[in-house]
Amino acid sequence: MGLKQKDLLGLKDLSREEISLILDTAVSFKEVLGRDIKKVPVLRGKTVVNLFYEPSTRTRTSFELASKMLSADVINIATQTSAVQKGECLKDTVLTLTSLGADYIVIRTSMCGAPHFISTFFQGHVLNAGDGINEHPTQALLDMYTIKEKLGKIEGLKVLILGDILHSRVARSNMFGLVKMGAEVGVCGPPTLIPKDVAKLGVKVHLDLDEALPNYDIVNVLRVQLERQRQGMFASAHEYYEHYGLTTQRLEKNKHLLVMHPGPMNRGVEISPDVAESENAVIETQVTNGVAVRMAVLYLLLGGESHE
Repeated sequence: MGLKQKDLLGLKDLSREEISLILDTAVSFKEVLGRDIKKVPVLRGKTVVNLFYEPSTRTRTSFELASKMLSADVINIATQTSAVQKGECLKDTVLTLTSLGADYIVIRTSMCGAPHFISTFFQGHVLNAGDGINEHPTQALLDMYTIKEKLGKIEGLKVLILGDILHSRVARSNMFGLVKMGAEVGVCGPPTLIPKDVAKLGVKVHLDLDEALPNYDIVNVLRVQLERQRQGMFASAHEYYEHYGLTTQRLEKNKHLLVMHPGPMNRGVEISPDVAESENAVIETQVTNGVAVRMAVLYLLLGGESHE
C-alpha cells in the first residue's frame, strides 16, 4: 500500500489517512535505524537526486541518509557549482536529470511552486524539501511523528507554533497537518509576523507569549529569519527575545511543555541555550526521526511494497 499520488508536494492536499499512513510506516523504519546494518533494499537500482537551490544541512543530509539506507544511488547537486550558474533554467536542469536516469528529485528552492511545476513534466517522483514560504512537508511530518512518539497521540493535543509565522514554510505545513490530525493549533509572534488570514486555517492567534504558553502541551519554536530583519519586522533581536524568546523563566510556567525546533537555532534570540538543552527539548530526536520519516515517504511513493 502506497500513497495515491506520485509526488509529495505539500500537506495541504494530503488526507488525514495518508498522513497517518506515513507516520505509521515511519515507525518500522525507525527500527531500521537501530540495527547494526542500517540498510534495506527497497530502492535498489533507483536514483535519488537532491537538487538544492538553497543552503541546507539537516534536510539535505537527512534525505541523503534516508535514500542510502533504502539502497538507492544518490546524487547531490549544489546549484552554486552547477550549470545553473551559467544561466540554465529549472526546466532544462530537470530534463537533464531525467535523461541521466533520475527516479526521484528532492528539491529545495526559494521559488514558491517550483516542485509543483516540475511535477507536471517529470515522470518520476518529486519531493518538496521547501519551496519559498509555501510548504516544507517532510519537516511537518517529522514534527508530528515526534509528537506522537513522545506523547502517544496527536489528536486533542494543543500545539503552539511560535515565531515568524509569516515567512515560515514549516509553520504552514505544520498547520495543515496538525489541524487535519485533530490537534488544537495556536500561533504566536509579533503582529508584523502573523499573516492576516491565518485564523482561516483553523488556528488561534496569540500576540502575548506569557499569556498563551501555559495553555499548550507542545511549543514548536521557529527560527527568527534574521536575513529579513532589514525589512523592519521587529525592532531588534534583543527586543524579540524579551517578548517572544523561549526562556527558562517562561518554561517554569509550564514544566511539562514539549519543546521543538526545526533548526537551525539562533540561541539567545528565539530560544535560550538552557531551554534548547533541557529535558523538555526533543530537538535532536526530531533530526533522527527526520531520517525515518523521509525513508517512509520515499518508500510509499514507490508503492509501498514489503521491505521486510
